[in-house]
Amino acid sequence: MLWLILALSLAALAFLISLLAFLAAFYSPARFRTRDDAIPAGAQYREKREHMLSLIRGMEALPCEEIRIPAFDGVSLRARYYHLRDGAPLQIEMHGYRGAAVRDFCGGHALARELGMNVLAVDQRAHGESGGKVITFGVRERLDCQSWAQYAFLRFGPETPIYLAGVSMGAATVLMASALKLPHTVRGIIADSPYTEPEAIIRKVISKDAHLPAGALLPLLRFGARLFGRFDLRGASALEAVGRTEIPILLIHGEDDRFVPCDMSRELAAACAGPHRLETFPGAGHGLSYIVDPERYKKAVEEFMRQ
Repeated sequence: MLWLILALSLAALAFLISLLAFLAAFYSPARFRTRDDAIPAGAQYREKREHMLSLIRGMEALPCEEIRIPAFDGVSLRARYYHLRDGAPLQIEMHGYRGAAVRDFCGGHALARELGMNVLAVDQRAHGESGGKVITFGVRERLDCQSWAQYAFLRFGPETPIYLAGVSMGAATVLMASALKLPHTVRGIIADSPYTEPEAIIRKVISKDAHLPAGALLPLLRFGARLFGRFDLRGASALEAVGRTEIPILLIHGEDDRFVPCDMSRELAAACAGPHRLETFPGAGHGLSYIVDPERYKKAVEEFMRQ
């Protein structure tokens, strides 16, 4: 009887830890979502705060069209379309984990307009005004990206080049989507600060940022994802996807990224099967390469688009 009580107690504890881990990592109700002007904490962002807020205000002042489409699983997805000129290339922008489209692409959006592109700024599922309450680190989001690419192809036609762009989780998302069936008009992918795989970045956060035993917690987190989120944390991999696509890829990463290690982009570059380019930015933190060196960033994107 004692062993039975102990076993049930351990099972109950594992269940509770899995639930708490799920809520912390994956659950995203509307009332707790990031505002467009919420600059991340930390010294790297503090010194860039005013510059970022200026770019955010500039993007918010632009007229846009609200668009909604259904996801593959019925979730309502929302994006803002910014029209610059008829016939221009289109950039589809996917923001990061617990981020916001306007904040995470305040610099990327300004650059896209400077380079003559129309922009579709997406609220990822469980973010902004899109539906859903579960963040899946790219597992489901890659299919949403595919849906947005198909929407863009049908709306803008076969003559409009499409570029998929992402930051952080959004960068991993567009890389994961690269191995899916996409319209032939998708000409390139710009991935800024991507991680290789969901479990790889979660393991890094648990062990190096939270200083907790990843070996013990990851199985419980994986169990929580399956039980409460109905998804497999190992269901998609950017590292595996880039080895299967011929779509040209531009990888960008700050060398002083303290959230997603720069080495993850180096791993991705080494795994690419098709045309690719890696640009690392000395002194740049997570997602801050454009803010730190906009001219070099612009040059890299321009050259990538020409090629």
